[in-house]
Amino acid sequence: MANLSVNIGKLQLSNPVMTASGTFGYGEEFTPFIDINRLGAYIIKGTTLNHREGNDYPRMVETPSGMLNAVGLQNKGVDYFIEHIYPRIRSLGSKLIVNVSGANVDDYAETARRLHGLDDVSAIEVNISCPNVKEGGMAFGTTTNGAAEVTRAVRQAYPDKTLIVKLSPNVTSIADIAKAVEAEGADSVSLINTLMGMSIDVERRKPHLSTVTGGLSGPAVRPVAVRMVWQVAKAVSIPVIGLGGIMNGRDAIEFMLAGATAVEIGTANFIDPAVTMKVIDFMEDYCIRHGINDINEIVGCI
Repeated sequence: MANLSVNIGKLQLSNPVMTASGTFGYGEEFTPFIDINRLGAYIIKGTTLNHREGNDYPRMVETPSGMLNAVGLQNKGVDYFIEHIYPRIRSLGSKLIVNVSGANVDDYAETARRLHGLDDVSAIEVNISCPNVKEGGMAFGTTTNGAAEVTRAVRQAYPDKTLIVKLSPNVTSIADIAKAVEAEGADSVSLINTLMGMSIDVERRKPHLSTVTGGLSGPAVRPVAVRMVWQVAKAVSIPVIGLGGIMNGRDAIEFMLAGATAVEIGTANFIDPAVTMKVIDFMEDYCIRHGINDINEIVGCI
């Protein structure tokens, strides 16, 4: 049996398969379908400092080979999570990672600080695709300065546990953004977040989404995601986590060959809630078929 364990900074995972935030709820919703403990890690839905209602409906629409979403980070805030949700999920198994979002730098830092004391939270993933309210709505992750500022503040508030920064693909040079967050102490980067897209109902002559635009995910984005993972893996020395349209084990291996140490599975969870188990099984079989003793051997072969 091949070794499937991988390291994300100081965090060791039993295998490279993780779940993408926003597609896996709080993990407990999937316990009727899979053994959570088999996952390398699971990343729960986005958590913010304060309660957020999210965007008006409709906020999801199917598109060719994918979907658009504009949920708007609906959640009850970090304190509610700590008091009510964390006690329920802390012992589900596997490594628990909390996705963190914010409207300004102080929000990010304070949310991270409150999560730091939770023993069973193995890491945080910082979503820098959120709009910076002080900069006219431009996302933090679209400039090197913005990405660096958030990472620096979160690193100070979350000093000795694994910090993953989730990168936006809606930029000119994602490698430059990755290098900026690496320089400020990120232990890993995950990419890609959703691509900006739009869909119109031609009969009603109105956008399908209440917000007009939304985030595109699913198989349609995978070639873009693989390319960006390949670029970033060559630009940084920290581990890269790949995501974007992974639907099966073959897709996951493709990301690892491009340079990803681990992968996150997102939209596919909506189609098959047991897809993560099938990807792990595929990885085990792939290693046997190709005579691979350690899955780390294939990372960045391209």
